[in-house]
Amino acid sequence: MPILPSQFLQSSVSPGYSIKHSLLGHSGSVTGLKFSSCGENLVSSSADMLLMLWDLSATRCIQSLAGHENGVNDVAWSADGLIASCSDDKTVRLWDSRSKLCVKVLKGHCGYTFSCCFNPQSNLLASTSFDETVRLWDVRTGKTLEIVRAHQDPITSVDFHREGNIFVTSSFDGLVRLWDTSTGHVMKTLVDVDNIPVGHVKFSPNGRYILSSTLNNTLRLWNYNKSKCLRIYRGHTNQLYCSNSNFSITGGIWIVSGSEDNTLCIWNLQTRELVQKISTEGDQVLCTHCHPTENVIASGALQNSYAIKIWKSSDNYNNQPNPTH
Repeated sequence: MPILPSQFLQSSVSPGYSIKHSLLGHSGSVTGLKFSSCGENLVSSSADMLLMLWDLSATRCIQSLAGHENGVNDVAWSADGLIASCSDDKTVRLWDSRSKLCVKVLKGHCGYTFSCCFNPQSNLLASTSFDETVRLWDVRTGKTLEIVRAHQDPITSVDFHREGNIFVTSSFDGLVRLWDTSTGHVMKTLVDVDNIPVGHVKFSPNGRYILSSTLNNTLRLWNYNKSKCLRIYRGHTNQLYCSNSNFSITGGIWIVSGSEDNTLCIWNLQTRELVQKISTEGDQVLCTHCHPTENVIASGALQNSYAIKIWKSSDNYNNQPNPTH
């Protein structure tokens, strides 16, 4: 059965993204990007040990957030304005986006902390590590609530279901696993035939599907209830680094990913067609994020410029129904 309405099945039309702004300030690889829930701000993390908070309307850095003692690997933004960051210094930090201050340092992982994600209710934070565990933290107290020994290799990403009752993880062991948030017990394991390392995983906005990025130049869309891979997306390059991928939120018909061949790639979700491949002018792109209400994508550079690029498409897509909601 089609995932999208029939009017979207025939689409060779490019969404027409083009660069609008370049945000300069980091002196190392940009490793993570997240828009705030209102879409007015963007936070970035970098190998330069800093987070940078950006005002998008003014296209300027509001504040650099310093405190980590090694490179920062990922960043998350809660619904109520907290920012989380995880680092090669093995800690997770919580920051108040209004005061721009670090309010908690979460310690417990014994390996690099690699990814982090708030639950939708913003009372839990999940972090993953090269120590092969996921930790669930009480955001209010900063205490560890659960240690989940999730994989047999470093865990590359974590994401909560829209209801918060399930979270999903990916790992270099080639597995995608779903977990019960309340118990920390594994509910399901998704296994690709070739067992390729999985660099990133994300729930669709409606919570029915999972998008995984594997280190063999492919993205996979899963119906996790049936343990079935529905779509495979090809056309980008991803073999060396953990590159994230996203569902377009405003149009609801695109899959977005960076690429190691210095491009930003956009696919039609239903047809699997690579509808736009944009040159990033010599910058390998590993992290991207889609704006919550506008046809805007942010991408971060691994090397060369270390720039954050803001891409925008035609407003004509704003009124399209979003079948992944």
